[in-house]
Amino acid sequence: MEYLQPGKYYHIYNRGNNKEILFRETGNYEYFLRLYDKYISPIAQTYAWCLMPNHFHLLIQVKENMVYRYSKADNSVDAIRFEECKWETIPADLANPSASEEPDGVDEQGKLTGIKKSPKIPVPHLHFSHLFNAYAKYINERYNRTGSLFQRQFKRIEVTTEKHFRHLVIYIHTNPVHHGFTDDFKNYPWTSYGTILSAKPTKLERNAVLGWFDDKANFMEVHKRKVEMEYLKEILIE
Repeated sequence: MEYLQPGKYYHIYNRGNNKEILFRETGNYEYFLRLYDKYISPIAQTYAWCLMPNHFHLLIQVKENMVYRYSKADNSVDAIRFEECKWETIPADLANPSASEEPDGVDEQGKLTGIKKSPKIPVPHLHFSHLFNAYAKYINERYNRTGSLFQRQFKRIEVTTEKHFRHLVIYIHTNPVHHGFTDDFKNYPWTSYGTILSAKPTKLERNAVLGWFDDKANFMEVHKRKVEMEYLKEILIE
């Protein structure tokens, strides 16, 4: 399966292994979202999301030209903070330029000094793997279970048109109704629909989404209509 490419939009999806429940209680959803912020926000912008008991949907764009702020390999004072700030990224043009790869001396332990390596570049699909592994570890410890929690490979489909983008936003937000988890998607708590309508600070790309729908009023109106399933069935991954 193709790796996630910088700059591209993707519909990301995954479900529980053997259709196992992923989210059993409110705290599970909240913990997953905290992990999502830790592992995914540094490498992707999020436009829509929905968490349901046994699967989830995301609409993201992989960030371009990002590097890790801290690196174990740079021999700097900041290296001691690497584990704490491991996932923090910055635009590549803000990173300190790498010094020469040639050593300028030897320290008291006989190690070469003065070598600076180029900033580390994130690998987006590994961030998702870390997210799923961290959440599975949490669930296994909390509920005394063992084994894989998620399907081995998460699904991803590139989003290439405005029509695809708009339909996916609506589909993702109304998916809990489609699967019978609620009768009214507007009252379902685990989607980005309410966040897009809210004025509270968020890392979600709220203004960009509303721009795709012209304004907030139209965004709300089109969510009331039926999604064109005939159009979506060829590009959905369920």
